[in-house]
Amino acid sequence: MNTKNLVLMALLIAVGAVLYIIIPGFNGGMKPDFMLTMMFIGILLFPEVKSVFLLGISTGIISGLFSTFPGGFVPNVIDKTVTAFVFLGLVLLLGKYAKKIPAAIVLTCVGTLVSGTIFLSSAIFVFDADALFKELFVLVVLPAIVINAVAFFVIYPIVGKLIKRSKFETAISV
Repeated sequence: MNTKNLVLMALLIAVGAVLYIIIPGFNGGMKPDFMLTMMFIGILLFPEVKSVFLLGISTGIISGLFSTFPGGFVPNVIDKTVTAFVFLGLVLLLGKYAKKIPAAIVLTCVGTLVSGTIFLSSAIFVFDADALFKELFVLVVLPAIVINAVAFFVIYPIVGKLIKRSKFETAISV
């Protein structure tokens, strides 16, 4: 892992944090997690265990710090770390097809679904609030899947073109 890769991963996380902060909440203040979208882009660019671990942990910590969910820090760290490795497994399973936009969008939807499920499950485990899972899943996770898919569709090609112009060595530029 070289410094250029670390800087690019940090920039992706920073852009995700800024988007997360400026996007208004819905359904009682809940927000779609654009840091998750940027983490997925980072994993597609650098599909290696060290990079995925770094992306998952740092995204989870920063996302937890800005979480509007009561007590959302620990569930965010758990969710992002586990989701990062599930997403990496799917990327490695699909191989070169994962880099294509349609497959990457489907992976983003699946990753957001996994992330939302893990986040709500861990939050409910910590706070013992079983009745809220279905409601929050429908009101927050399902819209977040659509929003993250649209955001990924817009952002991923832009990042891909910038990567190719800058001669970074990533999984999509090789």
